[in-house]
Amino acid sequence: MKSIGHVAGLIVLVWLSAGAEVASAQIRINLLQVGPVLPLSIAQEQGLFMKHGIEVRLVLVPGPEVPRLTEENPLGYIGAPGVLLRAAEGTAPKIVGSYSTDRATGQLVARPDIKRPEELRGKRVGVREPGAGLWIQTILALEHLGLDPKRDDINTLAIGDPPQIVRALEAGTIDAAVLPVAHSRQLNAKGFSVLLDLYPAKIHVPVNTLTVTAPYLQQSPDVVEKVVAALIESIAFGVSPANKPAVLNTITKTFKITDHAAAEESYQGFLRTAVRTPYPSVDRLRDMQRIMARHDPKVLTMKVEDLVDDRLVRKLDEDGVVDRLYSTYAVK
Repeated sequence: MKSIGHVAGLIVLVWLSAGAEVASAQIRINLLQVGPVLPLSIAQEQGLFMKHGIEVRLVLVPGPEVPRLTEENPLGYIGAPGVLLRAAEGTAPKIVGSYSTDRATGQLVARPDIKRPEELRGKRVGVREPGAGLWIQTILALEHLGLDPKRDDINTLAIGDPPQIVRALEAGTIDAAVLPVAHSRQLNAKGFSVLLDLYPAKIHVPVNTLTVTAPYLQQSPDVVEKVVAALIESIAFGVSPANKPAVLNTITKTFKITDHAAAEESYQGFLRTAVRTPYPSVDRLRDMQRIMARHDPKVLTMKVEDLVDDRLVRKLDEDGVVDRLYSTYAVK
């Protein structure tokens, strides 16, 4: 009996040692994110980063700060305008993937006493940071309504991420803001006004991009490829009808919402904007560059073509990896 116990103990020890070696071999990397991001949350909750051989630590960028990639944090899920702003400062980020379309799905929400767009004249509108993605969405939404921030004395204030903007609206620090549907629906239920739904208005806005420092991409292209692939699988998992309950659960946790209708609308918005093969678009970057130049002319000094590197997406696409990932979840 002792010998049997001894052998069993050795087997357990060997098994634990093998597990420890696998864990230690796991590649660890930090990835910056600006506010809650559904594809990242799906990838984390479903263990998709681990499945592709990497351990990703999501690092939230607080307040209105535009993310800055560093040696410690070489990857980021960042709005294209933020990438342009950092590139204008002389850094060398590379956009390696874009996982959603550029059609906006948010809503322009205002205080309960503001019922019409023209009542925004002379008011304060919250954004994350002037020149960044949410600022561009806001400018385009106001223009769609026939408003001009300069002419109509509409002040855009740097507040931070959507939850911070929601708190500022509820506190009366600002009068209006463009917010994701999950947040705008909850405010609307409390009496706040929805002045514009951006998706039916066909407003095209900056997209979120997977971005990496040029040195890290050069040194560790295999690691970046794993991140690109894991996020492609995250989208595939998310759009599969069989996984809708899991995705709705992730939405409620990621965006901290309890309203079922809001979660459902966010889910539908995700389905409308999800991209199967995340090639970055140079043309859309040029469009963003022209709009951003109103705030910061320095962005016109760079060639946006130099910011895009689609080699990894192209490799995964041409090697059939994208199709295989989608077939795993019975998505054509």
